[in-house]
Amino acid sequence: MKRQAFNPYLPTYEYVPDGEPRVFGERLYVYGSHDRAHGTDYCQNDYVCWSAPVEELGNWRYEGVIFRKTQEPLYNGKDICNLYAPDVVQGKDGRYYLYYSMENTEVISVAVCDTPAGSYEFLGHVHDEEGYEPGSSEGDWIQFDPGVLVDDDGKVYLYSGFNPFFPFKPQRTFVGAYVMELKSDMVTMVGEPKIIMPRQDESLGTHNFFEASSIRKIGDTYYFVYSSQQCVELCYATSRYPDRDFTFRGTIVSNIDVGVDGNTEPRNHGGNNHGGMVQIGDQWYIFYHRPTNQTMFSRQGSAEPITIAPDGSIRQVEMTSCGLNGGPLRGEGVYPAGIVCNLFSKDSKGVNLEDMRESGERERRMPYLTQEGEDVEPAPEQPMEDSMEDSMEVSKEDSDTNTQVHAGTYVTQIQDGSVLGFKYFDIQSIRAIRIRARGTARGVVKVTTDRGNPVIAELPLSISDIESEQWQDVSAEATVEPGVYPLYFTFEGTGELQMQEFELIV
Repeated sequence: MKRQAFNPYLPTYEYVPDGEPRVFGERLYVYGSHDRAHGTDYCQNDYVCWSAPVEELGNWRYEGVIFRKTQEPLYNGKDICNLYAPDVVQGKDGRYYLYYSMENTEVISVAVCDTPAGSYEFLGHVHDEEGYEPGSSEGDWIQFDPGVLVDDDGKVYLYSGFNPFFPFKPQRTFVGAYVMELKSDMVTMVGEPKIIMPRQDESLGTHNFFEASSIRKIGDTYYFVYSSQQCVELCYATSRYPDRDFTFRGTIVSNIDVGVDGNTEPRNHGGNNHGGMVQIGDQWYIFYHRPTNQTMFSRQGSAEPITIAPDGSIRQVEMTSCGLNGGPLRGEGVYPAGIVCNLFSKDSKGVNLEDMRESGERERRMPYLTQEGEDVEPAPEQPMEDSMEDSMEVSKEDSDTNTQVHAGTYVTQIQDGSVLGFKYFDIQSIRAIRIRARGTARGVVKVTTDRGNPVIAELPLSISDIESEQWQDVSAEATVEPGVYPLYFTFEGTGELQMQEFELIV
């Protein structure tokens, strides 16, 4: 039996945002930045790679560190140190080229390797035919978040750009998104950069380009995916050409679900967003990330299936817990709270962490995902661990160990009216629901298949101060007709609750 796939798609102790998915051979590889648990800045760790068989997208393998920040010649360990969002393509020579930018460098760097997930070696900085590196001098267009395309005719195109809300680097020029053609050496520019999305287009409103360039070709159409000035969403524009005439088409995904079916309220913690598209078999997916730990410095990758309509359009998709699974999760077994996809406070609203940062607000009393312990660096030979799939096939006693494999991930700061949403489950027959919780809560957790009703289970809670640090199991009978449902866990009562996992008992 294949392992199920979840969101986040990597183990819940791993923080790889800005994910660019690439299929090489029979495996899906994800290249991204590397945040830390409880991070204090973006992208503090070295680049790592994870991969999965294209036939089993829940069976991820840790490939190890593929490039270290100290390998970048400009690295100084101070203001120039963190590695930002990369992309990888295979060149005509069969080798693999890693494009990246480093904090405060304003140039695009390239590393190369003979295998998709081996040890990459620094190759050079993107430069023109005279050897000049764009971005290295005052007044240059800023180079940031590279996306790369090797076209059907063998031509190589590098997409980049940054469009902040204010000129925090006055010595640089911000023009929007642009493209540069590269020679077959993968590092030398051909001609001058071309702007494909200007810094400001009044017709786009808040959907103007911000950062996170990503490019794919589907049939004879080029899809340029980017993060808009809303930060939380990934938008797309299309063209019949790789270097001009791009037209805005809409939003693919938002990490607060704003825009889905007309929704205007955040359904989760939101922060900046970055990702790309990939085709696996006949199905296309969009990869993106969402924040954890009530900060934008600990982000985890998620993915959702998308549909390319006959006219080339993509309808916005919602966040789920089962993105790469090919359908709903099984309606039985143990699931960690780390796969939560919606988090609400009592006022039924999520929160945009970017808004909190700008307003100077340090904390908001709403639930959020976090983990116990420090950042985890798995061993190079480590596979996807004893995954959540395994926990569904072991005894209750063994499930305790499985929870620890997920680095003690849990949802905290659950108060009266807080809602945890998980989507979706194919429930055929369950007789009870169990949660593992701790805290100082007194009240009830109501489990529903909709935002409010019907209630399928009520789990009573009365956790004393003495027991507040100990995880406890609470169960209740459940009644639900067979079908595919989301599950919402709503706490009503006093005190504060933390939730580590839940079980659907058949």
